[in-house]
Amino acid sequence: MDLRLPGMSGVEAIRKSRQIVPDSRFIAMTMYEGDESIYQAVEAGARGYLIKGMPSEMLINAIRRVHAGGRFLPPSVVHALRERTPDADLSARQREVLALLAAGRSNHEIAATLGISEETVKVHVSVILMRLGVRDRTQAVLAALRRGFANL
Repeated sequence: MDLRLPGMSGVEAIRKSRQIVPDSRFIAMTMYEGDESIYQAVEAGARGYLIKGMPSEMLINAIRRVHAGGRFLPPSVVHALRERTPDADLSARQREVLALLAAGRSNHEIAATLGISEETVKVHVSVILMRLGVRDRTQAVLAALRRGFANL
């Protein structure tokens, strides 16, 4: 399952598919190595996670292992999951705010888009900065891109 699909994320497609067929087995394939992308895919039910461009032997091994009921997570993916800090979780609204920050929107524009006050946006931004361990909006966007909270 590619994590970037038109109209719906691959993570959401995995969730919906597993609601219909709980025993479905998925391998997420993406260009993104960010810990949040990995975490969201595994949390949704992906049993494997591969970065596009990895050797074809790795894809074949992943398919075989997942088909047999196992998991397939390359060492770099396992490392990224271990490095993920649990207190870095963002609420759905904070993710929306962060995505709009990454799109270059001002607090006023974010407030208008989400139908909330600018003060509420400021509170969300403060929490985002704290949870991502950064000092400003620019660092938050860079962290979001690196970790998989946002994509270009």
